[in-house]
Amino acid sequence: MKVTRYSAKLLARPWPRFRGCAPLLVLVMVATVVVVSGRHWIEQRLNPNRSPQSAANLPEAFAAFENGDLEKAVEYATQVLERDGPAAAYELLVRALIYRSYSEIDRALDRENALRISRGAVAELPRSQDLQAVLSYALQANGLADEAGRVALRIVERLPDHVLARIALSLSYGSRGIPGAALREAEIGLDLARETGRYQWESHRAAALARGDQGNYREALAHMDHAIRYNEKLIPLHFEAALFALQVSNVDRATVSYYRIMALDDDNVKVRVRLCELSDRLLEREAALRYCREVTELAPAWSEGWYKLGRLRFLSGDYLTAQSALSQCSRLQIEALVDVEERRLECWYLQGQSAEIRGDCAGLMKIYQEFLDMAAQAQLPQTWTYPPGGPPICAGATLTAQASAAP
Repeated sequence: MKVTRYSAKLLARPWPRFRGCAPLLVLVMVATVVVVSGRHWIEQRLNPNRSPQSAANLPEAFAAFENGDLEKAVEYATQVLERDGPAAAYELLVRALIYRSYSEIDRALDRENALRISRGAVAELPRSQDLQAVLSYALQANGLADEAGRVALRIVERLPDHVLARIALSLSYGSRGIPGAALREAEIGLDLARETGRYQWESHRAAALARGDQGNYREALAHMDHAIRYNEKLIPLHFEAALFALQVSNVDRATVSYYRIMALDDDNVKVRVRLCELSDRLLEREAALRYCREVTELAPAWSEGWYKLGRLRFLSGDYLTAQSALSQCSRLQIEALVDVEERRLECWYLQGQSAEIRGDCAGLMKIYQEFLDMAAQAQLPQTWTYPPGGPPICAGATLTAQASAAP
């Protein structure tokens, strides 16, 4: 610890009162200086470019969230929590993580972290009804709708005007297939949001999902439009608006929503996946291939992207490129230790068909053997069998037992 000239004089100064306690007071002051200096040193090592003046506050975190900047919202809310730990920062961080998970592919970890943080917040402040509502919100986002509903219901029984609890309760009913109750709670939440001026876009979103669950997609889209007016830069709202637009065959509106997302986030992978799927649906094969190629370029470790590209190549009759893309899909799943039961088996089937059409006996035998190894490990929902002599194109070749390529 570096002791300045001023602090050395201060520590050496005689104490006019409580002289008998002076040594103890000196030790306390020294310990305090050590703790403060040590904490400052650690913060500087972890955040070398961050100055004390750059620390965010809660209003800035909320402003980032309402402006659709979820990265900054998460960063700022985390800073506030580390410094002060208010309940509002917990709430903001959990909501921002949940919506960030809906903004891109392969972001389930954000939802898991949101649930972990909300459980920790409730353990720390068990009497806070606001944090209980945040926990319910995180539970339903993680597919735990029953528990989410129980938590939210306890809150509204005590505090009928709790907006976030009503929204969470509506979402939990929707997830459990109770659309009437979901709509009732969503409408109550919407009225409360209007009265309080809080959670307005989230209440419209809940109403949209409830209407959608009843098959009323036009009203669902209208509610989602209201939500977007409150937060035009929040990417998940545009994804959901596109989904409802497609339900009423409004392809133009869905396309506009996707282009808005690309304008907000030029490197967004999820929107390219949706555009690939939409183009394929419209039989615009070249556009579909372009978007799917961009998916694999932006997310080369995501096996699903390689599957979509390989499938399109297969349907286009480009069996060599299809086989290569599907090989990437199967390899990535094996390397990621994906459970056999959860693998995209089409990556093996279509790869094998491509090899068979091309007369690639070696490639076919390899992929078929991998399938046999997986079938020996788990109960697969589909089968793929050849006669005892093996694939017809490999007449005279013999299938030999190999070490399993799967985990």
